[in-house]
Amino acid sequence: MIETPAHLMLIDGDPARRDLFRTYLTRQGFLVSAARDTDHARRLLAGLDFDLIVMDDSQPDESLCDLTKAPVLWLICAGSAQTGETLQKPFEPQALIDRINHVLDRRPPPVVVAPKELRLGARRYIIDQALLMEGDARRALTATEVKLMRLLASRPNAPLTRAELADAVEADPSSRAVDVQITRLRRKLETDQKAPRYLQTVRGTGYMLVPD
Repeated sequence: MIETPAHLMLIDGDPARRDLFRTYLTRQGFLVSAARDTDHARRLLAGLDFDLIVMDDSQPDESLCDLTKAPVLWLICAGSAQTGETLQKPFEPQALIDRINHVLDRRPPPVVVAPKELRLGARRYIIDQALLMEGDARRALTATEVKLMRLLASRPNAPLTRAELADAVEADPSSRAVDVQITRLRRKLETDQKAPRYLQTVRGTGYMLVPD
């Protein structure tokens, strides 16, 4: 998977320095939007999301921080009373990169919101209720099928071994019990059981649920 580069907002009132920093940071792999002043920065914040704000202390505006959840790195002069994440001028270009990466690395991981349901063509599986629906009609699942679906739906698009699935239904992993149950479950999930789209076989491993 290709990682999206961090999006930085650079706020600096000096055009030459702003362009120099923007060019340098872009060459280092960051996506950079530059603002000439805090009014310009407010307009950018109204339409874009940022991972970090890099603000020269010649443009002090604490209230700007209330408009974004992104951390702020202040570029300060000696003797500045600015608190928070700071880098004192003058500095070497690599020091700026190191400081930016340090601040970015301290961000909390993104909150992943688990889906409430999985779409399976004309059907949908409501995860917390263990319900398989087709339109407004409920498709009955056996107790064993509910156990299989709970495990499969907890890790969509990830192969599950026969041993994991057997453990979920309290079956002997050396038997064909899991394969038999998967075949029965496919009758309720698939339009064409000979070419399963949603409950796929992963050769040498087991099975995988692939929702839309």
